[in-house]
Amino acid sequence: MANQNLKKQVINIISGHRTGVFSSVENNKPHSRYMTFYHEDLTLYSPTQMDTEKMDEIEKKPHVSVLLGYEEKGQSDSYVEIAGTCSINNSETLKKQFWNESFQQWFEGPMDPNYVFLQVQPDVIRILNRNGEPAQELTLGN
Repeated sequence: MANQNLKKQVINIISGHRTGVFSSVENNKPHSRYMTFYHEDLTLYSPTQMDTEKMDEIEKKPHVSVLLGYEEKGQSDSYVEIAGTCSINNSETLKKQFWNESFQQWFEGPMDPNYVFLQVQPDVIRILNRNGEPAQELTLGN
């Protein structure tokens, strides 16, 4: 039951924050950048172009980290730290579901072959900075 409550808290945080920090590994060092995130349950999706350096990084080392939350009020904001495994998802359903007209500056439309999603399957999710409480951790296998 505690895991279900924790899962609800995580979903509440990731639902309220579309922009986060995505970190992959490049030349054995962390490489971070801001990305846009969508989610279905606890799985994260981030739209990107197929022909970016991120793709090479993920192919070589699929373990990534994502930070979401901690935006408006600074030190009192709760946020999540997600460690997971990343893959490329080229699903037409996903591309249509999350298509946004603002993507037109990068893609010809939802069926553009260069338009794909980074799919992050969480292994461990930590909720941090919750009113002075210690971090809470949700382990999801793997």
